[in-house]
This record gives sequence, C-alpha cells and structure tokens, in this order.
Amino acid sequence: MFYYIRWTLWAIFWLLIAAMLHYTLPQHDIVRVTGTEIIRQDFSGWNRMFYAQADSGNETSAQNRDLRKINTTRTNGRVMVYRNEDTGFFGWPPYFKLDSSNLQAEASDAISTRGAPEWYAVRHYGWRSEFLTIFPNAISLRPVEGPDTRIIPWFNIFFLIIFGAIIWAITSRIRRFRRKRIDPALAEVGEALDRVGDRAEAAGGRMGRWFDSFGGPENRR
Repeated sequence: MFYYIRWTLWAIFWLLIAAMLHYTLPQHDIVRVTGTEIIRQDFSGWNRMFYAQADSGNETSAQNRDLRKINTTRTNGRVMVYRNEDTGFFGWPPYFKLDSSNLQAEASDAISTRGAPEWYAVRHYGWRSEFLTIFPNAISLRPVEGPDTRIIPWFNIFFLIIFGAIIWAITSRIRRFRRKRIDPALAEVGEALDRVGDRAEAAGGRMGRWFDSFGGPENRR
C-alpha cells in the first residue's frame, strides 16, 4: 500500500513540475495580427494569479486596470488572443519585460487582412483558457516569411537539458549518500533490533521455564 502511495505522490509532483515548466517556458506561434485593443479588466477573481503585474511605475495593488490585448489568427484559422503585460524585474516568470507599450504599437502596425496576410512569430508564455478567462502573455513579435515557418525552441532545449542534468546530479548524490550513510545505519538499527528480540525471546524462555518449575508434578505433591 505504501508503495502505491509513494509513487502516486511522485507522479503528482512531477506532473506539477511539468505543468509549471509548460506554463513558464517560452513558446512560439505563427499568426496573422487582426487587431489590438485595451480593455478595463477586474482582477478580484481567483484567476488573478495568471496575470502579471501592472506596468512599471503604475499602481500594482489596484483591483482593476487597463489590459492590452493582441488579437490574432493562427495558420489553422483559429483565433488566438494574447495579453500584453509587463513582468518587471521581479515578476514571475523572469522575462524582465518592460516594453508592453512598444509591443502594442508594433502589433498595431502589423495588422493585416485575410486577402493580404502578413505572418508574424509571437513569442509568449502562459495558457489560453476560455473557462478560466486567462490569456498567454506576448513577449515579442517579429515578421516571418510565411505560415509554414518553423521555429526551433533552442532555449527550451538547452534549459531542459540543463534541468535534467541538475536533477540527475542531485538524484545520484542522494543515492550515493543513502548507500553510504543511510542504508548502513538502517542495517545497524535492524541488527540491533534483532539482537534485542533474540535476548527478549531468550529471557522469555527462561521465565517460562521458571514458571513451569512451579507447576511440575514434583511441586504438586
């Protein structure tokens, strides 16, 4: 039973790590910009954690503020809406984004029609969920040759390699520490408990024989 509980907890832990990395690491979409807008957004709901802070120099504790949005259409014809918020120097994820106004101007200049499309690569992080009313945060926008352009996520590849190497190094050191220190100590504790059990069993046997000596036939005469 403990075996299944342990592996279930480990599975949940690594699923949470994978979800955090998928939300945080940068992604790229090839899109056609169809419009930009600024709306007044309330941030009193529980989904507040999926939004960044206010622009640098503005009030960060306000329950509502202006939110920039970039409306796009992807290569498969589906629409995608991005928010455009600063992350600042101390926000999470640490993208150090301070140019949301400039990015909004670039997006407005990149608007094109279906008949004469212009394709752009949007670098972003986060998730889009209609149910949770959350949007990915656009980080940068650059023109590409066409809708079939492929973006190789070099940063993600290097990051995951380094992350895997760190996890492997930590796991290896924990295993070596366990083999050298914890396992011998547990073995000594087990041997000590076995010796105590043997002594208790021997003492119990002597005590039983002592009690039996009072109940033998020669003592009942």
